[in-house]
Amino acid sequence: MERFLLKKLLAWKTSPYRKPLIVKGVRQVGKTWILKEFGRLYYDNVAYFNFDENEEYKQFFDTTKNVNRILQNLSMASSQTISPKKTLIIFDEVQDCPNVINSMKYFCENAPEYHIACAGSLLGIALAKPSSFPVGKVNFMQVDPMTFEEFLIANGDSNLSEYIQTIDTIEPIPDAFFNPLYEKLKMYYVTGGMPEPVRIWTEARDVNVMQETLSNIIEAYERDFAKHPNVNEFPKISMIWNSIPSQLAKENKKFLYKVVKTGARAREYEDALQWLIDARLVHKIYRSTSPGLPISAYDDLSAFKIYLVDVGLLRRLAKLAPTAFGEGNRLFTEFKGALTENFVLQTLMTQFEVTPRYWSQANPPYEVDFLIQRDNDIFPIEVKSESNTTSKSLKKFKELFPDKVKLRIRYSLDNLKLDDDVLNIPLFMAGQTDHLIELALKEKSV
Repeated sequence: MERFLLKKLLAWKTSPYRKPLIVKGVRQVGKTWILKEFGRLYYDNVAYFNFDENEEYKQFFDTTKNVNRILQNLSMASSQTISPKKTLIIFDEVQDCPNVINSMKYFCENAPEYHIACAGSLLGIALAKPSSFPVGKVNFMQVDPMTFEEFLIANGDSNLSEYIQTIDTIEPIPDAFFNPLYEKLKMYYVTGGMPEPVRIWTEARDVNVMQETLSNIIEAYERDFAKHPNVNEFPKISMIWNSIPSQLAKENKKFLYKVVKTGARAREYEDALQWLIDARLVHKIYRSTSPGLPISAYDDLSAFKIYLVDVGLLRRLAKLAPTAFGEGNRLFTEFKGALTENFVLQTLMTQFEVTPRYWSQANPPYEVDFLIQRDNDIFPIEVKSESNTTSKSLKKFKELFPDKVKLRIRYSLDNLKLDDDVLNIPLFMAGQTDHLIELALKEKSV
């Protein structure tokens, strides 16, 4: 497998402003693998410490804040060599180790010559707790599910991945590339981007084992729900989680608590929902009232959508069988195109610093699926699950905010093209959105 995040890790290693690194991401997204692979490629050796497997290692951080003594104890207890600059030190499963996390402050201040990376499941939950935390003394990095381009490489289609990444003009994609990319995207909808299902599919082509692996990941997440400090929240988290396919199957995908349970109220379930957000198992997308800057200033906090961390997990949670792969466009259009919206949102989350929003009005009803903030511009996005599309909501959005729309973006199964100020991006090129916007803006300015 190849993960593009290795380039960011290398930039961290060589930065003169490097601090201890905290790597976040959901369970089984590949945090440990990518850190070990990074260490193998770019360091003389890796010193790996798992605080779940070896709980006794926690004591070294309880008794002292002297980082040299901590490292000496760890080295002797594990028989691993630790050298400044030459060793990548990995602290894994640190989510229940506040003293380990807090020690990053002292590594940053007193031993910057050591290269340290921390990882752990549910780290977002741990970091949300009001415990001692080394503010300003660490770097953060997010590990997300594999992108479509990474999936292509794992699937033996490096030529297609390279082609997507080298496009430098807005012009139609030749059929020799368009058709196989369209088919491979359906395959990605089936497997998703979690590394283990991708590995099983690309190596063995075994649908049943791949399905079982996705189910096991979902079950592992559901077991984690019980780790909420308030046991009363556990059933609420489960109900929200299981309602997500139903929420996204609605024509209007706005999250409704009554879909979770009849008569449910926000105040009863908002803590449970926040747990899922902090765990990064779901993404929360607020409705925006206007395309102003900063985009967060125009959030309607009472209206939002919820998407899953990965399109393959959403397909499995929704019990949509992989056989839909062979039924034309069904994977793209099934339950109101929810898989497609979820896929697009996944790709946007990894490309832009600011979390996307959406825009809608009730009377008459119009909705723009996403708004993205790129530098100091806001771009409206419409997601279509089919080809031959019309974009009434994009048109209405421009009528209402003519001075704030440099470019409108539509994802669909149509080919790549720039029609006046509407940039149509084939769904399989969603991961190149930032680059394509740049190309389109240059073309419009000529």
